[in-house]
Amino acid sequence: MKKFVAILCSALSATLMLAGQAGAQGLAGAPAPFDKGGVRVAVVSFLGSGDWLQAFEAGVKRQADALGVKLTISQARNDNDTQRSLVEQAINLGVDGIIINNGRPEVLKDVAQKALAAGIEVVAYDVDLDNPKIPQIEQSDADMARLVLEQAVKDKGKGFVGGAVYVAGFAPLDRRYAVWKQFVKTHGLTEKAVWGVVNDTVPSSVADQTKAILRANPDISVIFTPWDEFAKGVKLAIDELGVASKVKIYGVDISTADIQLMREPNSAWVATAATNAAVVGEVSVRALALAIAGQFPGRSVMLQPTLVTRDDLVRNDIATIEDLQRKFPAFLKSDAATAAWIPARK
Repeated sequence: MKKFVAILCSALSATLMLAGQAGAQGLAGAPAPFDKGGVRVAVVSFLGSGDWLQAFEAGVKRQADALGVKLTISQARNDNDTQRSLVEQAINLGVDGIIINNGRPEVLKDVAQKALAAGIEVVAYDVDLDNPKIPQIEQSDADMARLVLEQAVKDKGKGFVGGAVYVAGFAPLDRRYAVWKQFVKTHGLTEKAVWGVVNDTVPSSVADQTKAILRANPDISVIFTPWDEFAKGVKLAIDELGVASKVKIYGVDISTADIQLMREPNSAWVATAATNAAVVGEVSVRALALAIAGQFPGRSVMLQPTLVTRDDLVRNDIATIEDLQRKFPAFLKSDAATAAWIPARK
């Protein structure tokens, strides 16, 4: 593990050194240090794969490019020690700001404080670092879960038998699952099973778990998946078992790959609630830029979600995220964490 971390940290150093002179001329009319250019930002993600992460990183890169920021992006691939080491490496390299994307609060709180003590600004996405000086970029997880579960109750009525894919300890999953538990109580639902795993092969691992769960509990008619990687695994299992007509998936998050799965004939994945992952990435960079410039964006930077059903996708001939942005304007951009001096992403 130590050798692996050393390799990752060396790669991080190399990325920063090879970042070139982007933004060296600075932004006209921008506050320091953006007026001079050369601002350096590190993005450290807990996860290492998935469509959501790819879209998030694409948004980060677009907004960083517009700001002339020298950017490095690294992934811990679900390893707590590696994420800590990557944050510490960014601190040692003297970057101006760090975006921490997901992770375990108990693992990251002290290194995040260490960054602040070193004069490095920090923003966090989907991990609560419990620090008033660290802006939290949030998707309104409760609203996402509420939107999609309201659709489930509308489709299935009160009192249905369901299950949830969930792993405790991840802030967004915890918040979304809490809404599920509330719905179980207030709508007379039966929670037959809870299962899940977070690793480098989430869809295939969850598929194996789901097949066992559904064989043991054939009365489950709804599965709540508070992450799209969970939903992919559940859909694999449902398709293999041939039970798409009686077991439906209500998820969170969306990507072009997700849209394709939802649009398949007789797809079990019938609804999801999400923000645009690329927009989340853009907002994260803008919030950090404001903090670096001494213009604190607030303790909470909130993005509102949208409900998307399979019927919406088919009826409006939506096949990609780009189509979704054109026909659902809320997916195109967000006004969160903006300022006159921050250019729009290219």
